[in-house]
Amino acid sequence: MEYRQLGRSGFKVPVLSLGTGTFGGGNEFFKAWGDTDAKGASHLIDVCLDAGLTMFDSADIYSNGLAEEVLGAAIKGRRDKVLISTKATFRFGDGPNNVGSSRFHLIRSCEAQLKRLGTDYIDLYQMHGFDATTPVEETLSALDDLVRAGKIRYIGCSNFSGWHLMKSLATSDCYGWSRYVAHQAYYSLVGRDYEWELMPLGIDQGVGAVVWSPLGWGRLTGKMRRGQALPKTSRLNSQISNEKGPPVDDEYVYKVVDALDVVAKETGKTVPQVALNWLLQRPTVATVIIGARDEQQLRDNLGAVGWNLTPAQVAKLDAASAVTLAYPYWHQRGFVERNPSPVG
Repeated sequence: MEYRQLGRSGFKVPVLSLGTGTFGGGNEFFKAWGDTDAKGASHLIDVCLDAGLTMFDSADIYSNGLAEEVLGAAIKGRRDKVLISTKATFRFGDGPNNVGSSRFHLIRSCEAQLKRLGTDYIDLYQMHGFDATTPVEETLSALDDLVRAGKIRYIGCSNFSGWHLMKSLATSDCYGWSRYVAHQAYYSLVGRDYEWELMPLGIDQGVGAVVWSPLGWGRLTGKMRRGQALPKTSRLNSQISNEKGPPVDDEYVYKVVDALDVVAKETGKTVPQVALNWLLQRPTVATVIIGARDEQQLRDNLGAVGWNLTPAQVAKLDAASAVTLAYPYWHQRGFVERNPSPVG
């Protein structure tokens, strides 16, 4: 398993991480993902560790904390062998202060998550979304305190806009506080918006991408094809899951899958392995979070590493997944095309 630096930090992470959204199945939304219990999770973690995958990503809202509890039980006795990333910000409780990135909520959330995970520190702690009602100074000061207290090693964010992230980085630099080294973002062959602004920002500011839903919310598993019914276990069968997932036009998916089929045949790999490998060759990508309902699915996803697509195959997938950029990105691209860098 290849390891990469996480942004502009000394922290190295495996290029594949295992997401724990399939752990617990504590409500209707997450049951559409999976309902792996502690015993099943322990087995999946065994498979991961054997393959060199040591990082496991969770969040407090995954099955209302149950996913973190299952993960904590599954890693008991081997905390020193794994890296844990988790997230907070979304509502967790009914009270007015049980949501957001305030000092009150973050410290309270972190302490509760440490208990659920059965550990005294979290390797990567991420803001699950941007809280516009809390000053960034308050959020980053609280996170810096948690780092200094030894409860968090590194901090990151998730689902931020470019200006959200840049303002936060500038604030950290101003006060000498811990800096976001990771941005957990949606990125896939059928969801390339990350490339428009967040990727250039990541390159410039040293923020590594932790990619969520790399198979486009289950659309690039190789099971979604023209004229075929979805498999019974697909999260795409769940209305509540679809309403909260990234919207993608079916015809666009079919076009991309057609190109993936061609490359899969050329490489002897599966459609999801090709889609994941494409991501691993993109700038700023530090680790890609894979999900797995069972061992077979996990082993298939692990087959995405140890080889690389050729430049021609990457170009073929780039062309099939290209879309018209939103303003001002289409205008900015015109400037670059008319004024290429003298160094290429």
